[in-house]
Amino acid sequence: MRIRTIRSLAGLWAGVLALSSIGWAADMANKKALTLAGAKKVAAAAEAEAVKNNWSVVIVVLDDGGHPIYLQRMDGTQLGSLEVATQKARTALFFKRPSKAFEEGLTGGRQAILGIPGVLPVEGGVPLTVAGQIVGAIGVSGVTSQQDGQIARAGAEEATKLE
Repeated sequence: MRIRTIRSLAGLWAGVLALSSIGWAADMANKKALTLAGAKKVAAAAEAEAVKNNWSVVIVVLDDGGHPIYLQRMDGTQLGSLEVATQKARTALFFKRPSKAFEEGLTGGRQAILGIPGVLPVEGGVPLTVAGQIVGAIGVSGVTSQQDGQIARAGAEEATKLE
């Protein structure tokens, strides 16, 4: 009798869990995530743009939490570009817009931009979007900010093709 009661309670508990999980599913987002393979494709497209123009840069790809997935420093690129590329990418990710928007605001006279925490107002950081969702960001540093931006946009364009 005791074993039958335990089995009945176990079956009842399993049913409760199954029914309650239906409600939990409605509370969870269906979110895209950037993989290492995807980050490498984004970086490869950016690198191809840099090589085509004979530019030496650092390319960093961040996940949607702002953590590096992939980083490469092309031969001859200054070491300082490692941190600059990362900060450009974080700016683009955290504010959901290219870092160029902040550079344009600053050159347009909006000095208050300098006081926004976490903003590097220099072109070269671009959010990575897949199926309308921001999945990360790319940051590039090593040449002029306009050239960095051109390279970053080439990488971001590749991200739109990821599945």
